[in-house]
Amino acid sequence: MSSAAPSPTPARRLPLAGVLRVGRPSDIWFKPALSVVVAVGVPNLTLLALGRLDLAMYTMAGSLCALYAHNLPYAARARALCWVVLGMLASVAVALVTASLAASALVLVAVGALLAAAQKAVCDATRIGPPGSVIFVFISSASVFTPQTLGQVPGHLALVAAAGAWAWLVGMAPGLVRPHGPERRATARALNAAATYAETSVTAYAETSAPASPGRERAGAAAASAVHAAWQSLLATGARSEPRQALERLVVRAEIALAAPADTDPGRLRSWARDLRGTGPVPYVELASAADELLGVEAERAADRRPLADRLGPLLPLALRTALGCALAGHVSLALGVGRPYWALVTAASLYQANITLTWSRGVQRVVGNLVGVLLFAAVAPLAHLGPAALVLCCLAFNFGAEALISRNYWLGSICVTPMALLITEFTGFQQPGELMTDRIVDTVVGAVVGFAAAVAVTDRRAGDRVENALETVERAREHAARLIAAEQPGPGALEAARRRLATALVELRATADAAAGEWWQRAVPKERVLLAERTGHRTLASAVRRQGLHALEGTPA
Repeated sequence: MSSAAPSPTPARRLPLAGVLRVGRPSDIWFKPALSVVVAVGVPNLTLLALGRLDLAMYTMAGSLCALYAHNLPYAARARALCWVVLGMLASVAVALVTASLAASALVLVAVGALLAAAQKAVCDATRIGPPGSVIFVFISSASVFTPQTLGQVPGHLALVAAAGAWAWLVGMAPGLVRPHGPERRATARALNAAATYAETSVTAYAETSAPASPGRERAGAAAASAVHAAWQSLLATGARSEPRQALERLVVRAEIALAAPADTDPGRLRSWARDLRGTGPVPYVELASAADELLGVEAERAADRRPLADRLGPLLPLALRTALGCALAGHVSLALGVGRPYWALVTAASLYQANITLTWSRGVQRVVGNLVGVLLFAAVAPLAHLGPAALVLCCLAFNFGAEALISRNYWLGSICVTPMALLITEFTGFQQPGELMTDRIVDTVVGAVVGFAAAVAVTDRRAGDRVENALETVERAREHAARLIAAEQPGPGALEAARRRLATALVELRATADAAAGEWWQRAVPKERVLLAERTGHRTLASAVRRQGLHALEGTPA
């Protein structure tokens, strides 16, 4: 065996085509949009009535927590939102204490950059989901540059906590009407994705030796990811009620379709998905080997989760990029004499994605969205300057617009975020629009250029190692499942749990390989090995389905 190290993958051509393409909106885009309007509007209108709109920055820190966890079941959402509010409170506390003690702008930029790196790492490790660390960075960076005394800090933190508690209530309120809404949506996505895969598959992986078409590969990866997300949603909740068990059976049916698409009726899957809309009864699907399936669910629930420290390790390069890029962007902005260097810091922090290629795409989207947003601010400023009430209402409108558009493409959301950020600076008093617009443009360009340069400078040389580890995990899971398939009498629930773990390992392999494929200056991703592992893994899943004798009987409402 040769001892020569694999040659590194050179810098790839950075894409432009498709970066600004407008996609379909999220199926729940209106939920964060309406939630943030209610969560921000009530505190801001209260401060307006009290004549203390200058305190709105602190209430917005807590109110913006309402943007998080909309895909999580309500039991898990309650815990997640608590941690989001506590994380926001801790971030603002560090920022305000720093602002009250440090006189040097260089120190303020350094603290803001370190906070941004920590927030990025924790948000990615916990997989809190959109909007990720950007809101934390936006609030803490602005706070660290807000003149403050130590005596004011407790009162301002109390405002953050009160608004955060209100945001928690807003986030949990829909559960009173539709308590299983998030799980139903996740299950419907899994069923629809499995139906699409079945429609694009002529034969199952286990029945063909011909290379899979790109369309079938993409549909299969999307379906596997949707099924995995549905299980994550169901396993994140508490007691397994009757509707929950019915949803679990539907997800198992989607899993079976993914493993054996040739034996699947796509129309039936889509019918079940449609039935999950609204508040009607969950379709009941009887499964052969249902007892074994339920034991597999319990085995999955009991499986050990990776500790947070283990998940933080692979994110170190991303955290270093964030710290370096934010610090350099803030210092360059200071050197240019811009009055709000935290805007450059926030721009740099918003760029960093799983790899260089995605970071570049986000940078293009950020610059385009911000520049168009500055023009929108110029058009809206005369209206906002009619009075404090007009200012608050304009901010609420842009809050709604940002969440309504951002799922279509990040740059569309940025068109609304930019004027909103500019208007927030005027809560303490109206300012010259020209000066604000100039500072925003300069900081956007500085943050994007310097932030991307930092991403190129800090390479992630362990991306290839993570692909190798994911390949090994898939192989171990496949071998374990194969042994159980060959066994005369597998233990109760053992084959079902092994099948699900193999499916999860395949999803993680695809995500890891995609992330590594967009990274620079590391050894080439073993694409053939990844494809072979995926195909053999799916063949094993199909064999497990046949070995279990799983199939769906006619569904009746339950």
